[in-house]
Parts: sequence; C-alpha cells; structure tokens
Amino acid sequence: MSLSRAARRISLPALLAVVLAALLAIAPGRATPAGASASAAAAGGGHPAKPVIVLEHGAWADASSWNSVISQLQLRGFTVYAPPNPLRGLPQDSGYLHQFLTQNPALHGQPVILVAHSYGGAVATAAAVGAPEVKALVYVDAFIPDQGDTVAGLISGSCVAGNPADIFNIVPIPGAPGDVDLYLKPSVVPGCFANGLPASQAAVIAATQRPLAASALAATYGPPAWKTIPSWAVIGTADHVIPFANQTFMAKRAGARITDVNAGHLSLISKPSVVTRVILEAVQATE
Repeated sequence: MSLSRAARRISLPALLAVVLAALLAIAPGRATPAGASASAAAAGGGHPAKPVIVLEHGAWADASSWNSVISQLQLRGFTVYAPPNPLRGLPQDSGYLHQFLTQNPALHGQPVILVAHSYGGAVATAAAVGAPEVKALVYVDAFIPDQGDTVAGLISGSCVAGNPADIFNIVPIPGAPGDVDLYLKPSVVPGCFANGLPASQAAVIAATQRPLAASALAATYGPPAWKTIPSWAVIGTADHVIPFANQTFMAKRAGARITDVNAGHLSLISKPSVVTRVILEAVQATE
C-alpha cells in the first residue's frame, strides 16, 4: 500500500491523538533519552552540557539576519535557535520569547546563552526574567533597558527619531485600533539602518523588512534580566539607529562587558566573526 493511500485512511481525530501522545511523551518532567544522558553526565561529574545559543532578531529584520553568525556557531558544534520575534509590542514579543525559553522541550535542562540584536535586546531583557536556563545575555547593537524605560526614550539622536512621516511608511494593523505598523522607507534604510553595507544588500533588506508595531516604542519595562544574569555588549561605533553614546550608557549601566566594533547597526551581518567571538566569551565565562 502506498504511503499516500494509507495517509488518506487516517482520520483527523486519530492523527490529533497521535500528535498529542507524542507531545505528552516529551513534556517537561518526562526525561527523553537525550535529557536522561545529560542528567546522568551532570550527576556523574562529566563535562557540563554545551550551552544552546538562542538568537533574537530586532525590528525591520527577521532571523535570517543571524545567518552568518549561525553558520560560525554551528561549525563549532553549538545547537542554535533563532525564533521569530513577532514585533507586535512588548507584552506579545517578550511573552513569546519567554515561552520559547521556558516551555520548549529542546531547551529543558540546557544552559542557554541568549543573544539579541537591536529591539530584540529590549525583548530579551524582559523575556529572560524567570527563565532559569538563561546563563548569559549578549546584546548586539541593542537596547538594554532598565525598569521604567521605553524604547522611545532611549533613541535620542537616532536616525529613526525624527518626523515619523519622513522615516516610516505607516500602515494600520487590522484588529488593533490605535496601533500601526512602521515600515522604514526604502530611502532611509541605506544610510540609517544598513549603513556600512553595500547598496545592493541594503536594498534587499529594505524590500524584505518586517514592520514594528508602533506601540512597542512606548511600552514601559519592568525589572530587567541583566540585574541577575551576566551580560556582554557588542557596540557598533558607527551605529546610527542606537547611537554609540546611548549604547555605551546602557551597557555600562547594566555592567556588561563591552566590545566596540567598527560597524553600523548591523554588525551581526557586517562583522559576524566579532559577534561570534563575544558569544564564545560568554560561553566560556559561564561554563
């Protein structure tokens, strides 16, 4: 019997039952073979588990912005995840990442290095609170907010802080009255968001950008994860989105170990080896 013919004989309720049974079998609290071996190694004094690297992208981007960093980490044997950032606002974005960190069976019992770019840094700062697997935070050209901060309050001097009509294409969000999506105008991307990258690459970034909900800029932050989790910061000296002085202030306030890099806002694309090196420093410091 062909596979397609057999599949047609499986009813939807039966298929759902199979999927649910599989999910229950790997739910937290039930050791999988991999989890059991990791626990046994820890109990027996073996080598500690290699950290998992979780990468959070920022606004006007997607997980592909991490491609070069992912390749370098995978070549070194690391398991890497780059989950999507919904870009719908602080409660939604940080809640999504928090659930990924705390409810994902693949991360259960594994040390995690959480790396975040740009607005993703603000999301990670909130999401890592109450996520015990996160052992280090690495901020890349990122916001590092403290309690009571807003993103809008941290971008003085930014190339995106001017007249919104000059910077953004503004589109209403269906089902979200009072909120709008902010797309960077293509003319703004090369000299602002993607400065330092070839014009052809900046044009692709402009065409494929994902919008940020405007409400994310005004959300107020609660207690930050960096108060209890050691942090590192890669700061682009030519960053026009989050100016160098702003990033340095936030990083020093958080007690982060700072690495300056001659790059714009997208050092994860233009200088992936530097970003990877700092991630490895965080790994070594938390082993």
